[in-house]
Amino acid sequence: MVWKSRRSILVNFPQEMAMIDTRIPDYVAALRELIHISSNIVAFTGAGISTESGIPDFRGPKGIWNTQTPIDFRDFVASEEVRRESWRRKFSGEMKLENAAPNAGHLAITSLVEAGKVSHVITQNVDGLHQKSGTPDDQVIELHGNAGYASCLSCGVTLALEPIKSNFLTHGTIPYCVDCGGIVKTATISFGQSMPATEMQKAEAASLNCDLFLAIGSSLVVYPAAGFPKMAKENGARLVIINEQETDLDPFCDLVLHEQIGTTLALAAG
Repeated sequence: MVWKSRRSILVNFPQEMAMIDTRIPDYVAALRELIHISSNIVAFTGAGISTESGIPDFRGPKGIWNTQTPIDFRDFVASEEVRRESWRRKFSGEMKLENAAPNAGHLAITSLVEAGKVSHVITQNVDGLHQKSGTPDDQVIELHGNAGYASCLSCGVTLALEPIKSNFLTHGTIPYCVDCGGIVKTATISFGQSMPATEMQKAEAASLNCDLFLAIGSSLVVYPAAGFPKMAKENGARLVIINEQETDLDPFCDLVLHEQIGTTLALAAG
């Protein structure tokens, strides 16, 4: 059975489960019912959830990579001038992270965490908005790191960004670790940099243990992270995708929603 509502597609959704509430859109009612019958949900989020907080995405029509070339990790390590350009971008405000606030989508996910429905949030985002919305740190798995602080590539010590920003903007100083002299970088994963092993292991375990996997605002083209939705589905979980654009995994889903993320999640979690 294939069920359609506007741009949303429901695949293999048993008729007896479709307890449609006429007060809300039928696609929201379908998502609400899947959440209701699930006890261990994983929310997997990409840039699309944060665009509603004013943070630009990377690969969309107006994405950052359409206007500037990403900096490769190997170039960052090898060249002081590349590091200077990286810090210039960081403190230029182009990413619009500093004043960004959680939106209705983040808050809806947090409400599902607090209700005991969502066990883990796996995110490709580096903005920390899930934590700002109230989801505990130990339930957020950050696959691409966090842009809210820096770390030494040699000894791993974490560093606050404000002193680095002040020194860079005032004196043009590129930061080095005061403990070991190593190269300092924002605590994010760049092109060419290895994925964090511990976080990947946590994400795999969460994906294999869930009974509903919500892929939210992700193009699902960046691997290995994009492999987790398929992993969950192949292990017996139901799979839902909420994203403006189509993805390669749409045909494998139980529910596909090409709808606004914040509004959809807020109604479904309510």
